[in-house]
Amino acid sequence: MMNIVKTLDALRKNKMDAYFVNTKEEAKALALSLIPEGATCASGGSVTLDETGILSELKSDKYAYIDRNIPTLSPEERVDAMKRALTADYYFMSANAITENGELYNVDGNSNRVAALLYGTGTVIVVAGKNKIVKDLEEAVLRVKTVTAPKNAARLNCATPCAKTGRCISLERGGDMADGCSSPARICCNFVVSAQQRHPSRIKVILVDEELGY
Repeated sequence: MMNIVKTLDALRKNKMDAYFVNTKEEAKALALSLIPEGATCASGGSVTLDETGILSELKSDKYAYIDRNIPTLSPEERVDAMKRALTADYYFMSANAITENGELYNVDGNSNRVAALLYGTGTVIVVAGKNKIVKDLEEAVLRVKTVTAPKNAARLNCATPCAKTGRCISLERGGDMADGCSSPARICCNFVVSAQQRHPSRIKVILVDEELGY
């Protein structure tokens, strides 16, 4: 069983600020309290940010939100928005998994989300439900292959094997972390582990005592 206290302590030892709240409403209030009105903000694609109401608030006139998903944007304008997001004052995202050792595990296709996590943006605010907590990196890898990737591929209408079967095909052949399908629509392209940070408090993690997102 997951150990929230251990996870919070480990995140702090890894020089990330870590918070714990009981509900998604509390998560929203806390996340927004960490940023000033008028701040330039951006986010990665995240069901969790939708479910908590954080995303809709960021898109309000209180903040300068860089929105890559405006329907009228051309493909070139969308790419430009993703590039500008890399210099936002505050970047919001969830995590694919968070280990009890205080590590964030994220797997991306386009990888604009992990790029912002790693470098460029001023402060990164990660919001995650308790369902994202796993024992170690081995469990984190398995979680992505059996939960995160299949559900996101289905949500995004990606023509990948996992979207149909609910499991990464690499599991049938004992493949490692980076093994997977060869579909052009593959969403598991870059694999990032965030451990102890060089810049204390740049990454802030809000854990919620609810199941949120994938």
